[in-house]
Amino acid sequence: MQLCSVCTEQTPKYKCPACKIRYCSLVCYKTHKDACLPIQPPSQTDPENKATNSTDPWSIEDLLHEDDSIDKVPMDKLQLLGQSKELQDFLCNPHLRQLLRSIDDAESKEDVMRAAMQEPLFVEFSNCCLKIVNDQEYDFNDDE
Repeated sequence: MQLCSVCTEQTPKYKCPACKIRYCSLVCYKTHKDACLPIQPPSQTDPENKATNSTDPWSIEDLLHEDDSIDKVPMDKLQLLGQSKELQDFLCNPHLRQLLRSIDDAESKEDVMRAAMQEPLFVEFSNCCLKIVNDQEYDFNDDE
């Protein structure tokens, strides 16, 4: 389990948008923001930057801070998600797409996710994703 990068006492709920460290509260954020060192995106004009050879300027490593390694899904598993016909079928549903957009846009993602997990369609979608990524079946409807 990760701890807050500022106080090292609580479980972090938030991530600094500038430097991606995890923190647990407004107090910790205020403490952190004065010393924050934003992560710079890769320069598109840097000839040594391997991202310039790609149409996508960001890599997975650019998007995830090294402290987030417990949250990383290996690239081969992510590619399986993209290749899944079952997930493609789910994503044709406009209600699910709107739900995913609302989660992505929410400031308090934890609250919105909790509400989304009450939606049977979202639970099915989540189960499908986890089944692909972890090579096993999940059922969030079970009360264990």
